[in-house]
Amino acid sequence: MKINVPHTLVLLFGMMVFALLLTYTLPQGNFETMLNAHGRNVVVPNSYHEISGQARLSIWSLFTVLPRAFADSQDIIFFIFIIGGALAVIKATGAIDAFLGKMLELFGSKPQILIVISMLVFSVGSSTLGMAEEFLPFIPVLLSLCMAMNMDAIAAAGIMVVGYGIGYGVAAINPFTVMIAQEIAEVPPTSGLWYRLALFVPFFLVGWHHVQRYAMKVRKNPGVVDRHTEGPEQVLPLVDYPRLTKLHLLVAGLTLAALVLIIYGISKWHWYLVELGAVFFGLSVLVVLFTRMNPNTAAKAFGQGAGELTMTALLIGFARSIALLLEDGQVLHTIVHALSIPLQKAGPELAAVGMFWFQSLLNFFIPSGSGQAYVTMPLMSPIADLTGVSRQIAVLAYQFGDGFTNMLVPTNAVLMGIIGIAGISYDKWFKFILPLMVKIWIIGSLALVLAVWLGYK
Repeated sequence: MKINVPHTLVLLFGMMVFALLLTYTLPQGNFETMLNAHGRNVVVPNSYHEISGQARLSIWSLFTVLPRAFADSQDIIFFIFIIGGALAVIKATGAIDAFLGKMLELFGSKPQILIVISMLVFSVGSSTLGMAEEFLPFIPVLLSLCMAMNMDAIAAAGIMVVGYGIGYGVAAINPFTVMIAQEIAEVPPTSGLWYRLALFVPFFLVGWHHVQRYAMKVRKNPGVVDRHTEGPEQVLPLVDYPRLTKLHLLVAGLTLAALVLIIYGISKWHWYLVELGAVFFGLSVLVVLFTRMNPNTAAKAFGQGAGELTMTALLIGFARSIALLLEDGQVLHTIVHALSIPLQKAGPELAAVGMFWFQSLLNFFIPSGSGQAYVTMPLMSPIADLTGVSRQIAVLAYQFGDGFTNMLVPTNAVLMGIIGIAGISYDKWFKFILPLMVKIWIIGSLALVLAVWLGYK
């Protein structure tokens, strides 16, 4: 089943045009705002009022808004570039590949342990460092091991995709999703960590059970399921990954120490993007020094790693342009007011669930987590204020909608890359993943209702 969807930049530009048209057709209006106890600007309920006499935007605004949006988002964009460079330097040491390779080597003959350990590693990598594309080279390894143990390509892809999808959905400190959404929502970075960590366990167990049950079914009845999906029946050769050394352990130790320092700095010293970027850059320098990496090699890796996130930076700029156009045209609060009316009547529990479903639908069109945050959080944050939902819950609903549906939407480049390498057609993948997604949507909705009852902030 081939679905032709325009490039995300095309979709976002189309949304920019639509936003400009809305500024010509919708009444202009504003909510009153006030500072709450945490020093955050929040919308005052029932304070919406229409305004008149304000000039409408010109067509020229459609083009001037983009450079303004990049300037407005510069702290996030440069932070992302630094993280991309730092992760590339770490990857250049071979530490990431060595750890994954060693893990697969240790558990390659034990299918049940292989499934749970591999999924856990992929989940943790996505939950903390926002890893996704970095897993692609290990699809041949998983394919080889799974097929050698009488499992099929779907089981191999499921281990990776469900693993990283769960990691993104309940991410602890993912800098590309959680921290960006919290910054836009004016929520303290990494706050609410306890609930996300608690949710990781049930979501992971549900995902693991789905993959495990399918894999064991294939092992017991290889004729019932299409064992090799597409292509000739063969075991793919293992990729050549580096051996795990003490130097790789040192790199892992430095990375873990950096993550601990970030969490401590945020909670005790009120660090934010400047300090966090400094930690990641400092980490890359220490890795170079301790591993005695050639500085030129490190510089090239850093530049390439940052360059690979150029598209992410562009998506952030285009997405921010949409909100800027609505703000400049004085119609952003008009839209918020219209959306909030049915949600206010439904109550905070259903409002939180509605945000989750809205984000899940939007992820089909904007598969970039960072870009989606910039499109939706300017709307969801004031709606949360109006409906009695904390902004932390609005961020969690965004996380759920963006992260979990990465396992399903065909516009997600990582998903399509994984099943493409594995030779799995999308219709077969859809049949495998849809039952899990239904469970995830139900559990996610219940988790958001519970968050409202707990007063999660």
